[in-house]
Amino acid sequence: MIRRTILKRLKERMFQQKVIIITGARQVGKTTMVKSLFDQSDVPYDYWNCDEPDIRLMLTSTTSAALGQLIGNSKIIVIDEAQRVPEIGITLKLMVENFPDVQVIATGSSSFGLTANVNEPLTGRKFEYKLYPLSFSEMAAETDYLKQNRLLKHRLVYGMYPEIINNPGDETERLQQLIDSYLFKDLLSYGGLRKPEVLEKLLRALAFQVGASISYNELAQTVGVDKNTVAHYIELLIQTFVLFRLRTFSRNLRNELKRDQKIYFWDNGVRNTIIRDYKPLGLRKDVGALWENFCIAERLKLLENNRRHANSFYWRTHQKQEIDYIEEENGQLMAVELKWNPKAKFRAFKKFKETYPESQTRVVNRDDYKNFIDDEIQAE
Repeated sequence: MIRRTILKRLKERMFQQKVIIITGARQVGKTTMVKSLFDQSDVPYDYWNCDEPDIRLMLTSTTSAALGQLIGNSKIIVIDEAQRVPEIGITLKLMVENFPDVQVIATGSSSFGLTANVNEPLTGRKFEYKLYPLSFSEMAAETDYLKQNRLLKHRLVYGMYPEIINNPGDETERLQQLIDSYLFKDLLSYGGLRKPEVLEKLLRALAFQVGASISYNELAQTVGVDKNTVAHYIELLIQTFVLFRLRTFSRNLRNELKRDQKIYFWDNGVRNTIIRDYKPLGLRKDVGALWENFCIAERLKLLENNRRHANSFYWRTHQKQEIDYIEEENGQLMAVELKWNPKAKFRAFKKFKETYPESQTRVVNRDDYKNFIDDEIQAE
């Protein structure tokens, strides 16, 4: 098992009379990581998989007495895919209040199904974490930076899901199985979507627009639905950890755009599978988009895994000056331009520095990226 960055934090949070909530897309390794917490210990534990109908039934509208019978002598209870249990927040509240010496860990593959149902019942009674596909930092810690750098082009095409990394040579088929069997399962069942063909069209349209500002009106025309449906589907895709968004950075200056947004994929392999394109980088026209998607996703993983509370944006003006990534942390701004080609030219920093003179700037290219996605920022 590849050691996950948040594992240490989870160990530190055990047995503090709070539920540990872990959300993340299916197949990112939530169950494997959680089981590693206690598989080699003597602490009695139990694992409940809520994809099983009988488990869901046992945890629905239950009582503390019934839960006591289920828990028995176990000191750790893992409730996997907990979002599939109606009113799961109430059940978790009963467990944490009535069995204070038992550590409850609930995992979920969709934040709209789990987080929304536990926020009120578990106010002040939970620790929350997110788990994403493997990060460059985690892989470098497992092997070394040099090896991961050699695999960089491969990662840009096939992504960072554990299933893909652990089965070299079988990436294409396994990515397709991942999407067909797992990735959109909650959207088409729990999420209540009835038109998978619309979802497919929308994802293809978004995949071809990575790195570009999107318009709900234009997407609606492309897909053949109204813009409210587009907005709803995108929000569900974000809540199930397929996509994430960046909004424009603005401090209310007239020349800055305020409502634009860009949509990215948490994993390059998923994006490329949606458009059925696994060509090597030397044969592709979208290398810049792949690099931008990869770097920003890795940066956000780094921030989340290390519990750094930074805000992420991009910057664009009415004069079409644009910077790929803006980060605001503790009042400090950093502007980052992402260029695969180390010789690429870029001029928008001048305007940004004029507007925000205290900001830091840097260009991240394939020869200089480690400190952006692995270690602390070293801004120019």
